[in-house]
Amino acid sequence: MRFAFDAEQLEFRDAARNLLEKECPPSAVRTAWSNETGRVPGLWDRLVEMGLFELDEVDSILVLEETGRACVPEPVVEAWALQRADATLAIDNTPFALAADTVDLIIAQYGDELVRASAGERRPSVDASRHVFEVHAEGDVLDRDAAVVTERAALAAAAQLVGLAQQMLDMSVAYVAQREQFGKPVGSFQAVKHHLADAALRLEFARPCVHRAAWVLANDPAEVQVAVSLAKAQASDAALLTARKALQVHGAIGYTVEYDLHMWMKRAWALAAAWGDAGWHRNRIKQGLLKGTHADA
Repeated sequence: MRFAFDAEQLEFRDAARNLLEKECPPSAVRTAWSNETGRVPGLWDRLVEMGLFELDEVDSILVLEETGRACVPEPVVEAWALQRADATLAIDNTPFALAADTVDLIIAQYGDELVRASAGERRPSVDASRHVFEVHAEGDVLDRDAAVVTERAALAAAAQLVGLAQQMLDMSVAYVAQREQFGKPVGSFQAVKHHLADAALRLEFARPCVHRAAWVLANDPAEVQVAVSLAKAQASDAALLTARKALQVHGAIGYTVEYDLHMWMKRAWALAAAWGDAGWHRNRIKQGLLKGTHADA
């Protein structure tokens, strides 16, 4: 099966990239680390106007990657999973809700149900632009398929992780091309090339897994569990590896909060752990494969 995107989908991705380059540059992400909301003023309305939260999984997956690439400090994963731009979400394995103080509706998963919830205490995050809150169920059960919502959240997080990894890789390639040591760009040294090649290879394995999971979620419900978990596990691994390699090739500057790389790394750390980490999803893949084996017996 060929998972190629059509011209319209690619144009939509490019339009999203152009929008985010203007409305969410690194300076805006940095401001979100210290403002009251952890968000970029006006950006959410522009994303809503684009129709991101009304698209199906395949049409939106490239735009979700772009929101990761730009390190967008907004509840994109949650709103996209719910297909509601006014809501945020907490699920069993990610029990805190992002931006719960700035949305109209908080939804929490409890077992097989989605219920309305209220915001509790704010909790710390390694990414200071992620304002996450405890949630308390209010008992009003919503008529929504919790399984579909949680699969969409994991897929959206995987797409953002791919975008984050791509941007960290691009930043690293640009840095080693201009940073000199012993009269040569450090990117010409074999060890540096190997670091970045390892990251690029892992990313190239992760991206098609994410694209395939988007297609499966839209078209083949029986395969969703394995496809989405494979995407999230691979994307988490790729982003974490790329963050580590980016930090290594940047040297001491990569550790500083004054340099933009740290914002992408910390977002990757947060998202890799959210919506099920790689280990949790690998166990889920095993369960899904075993279930299929038993069904065929």
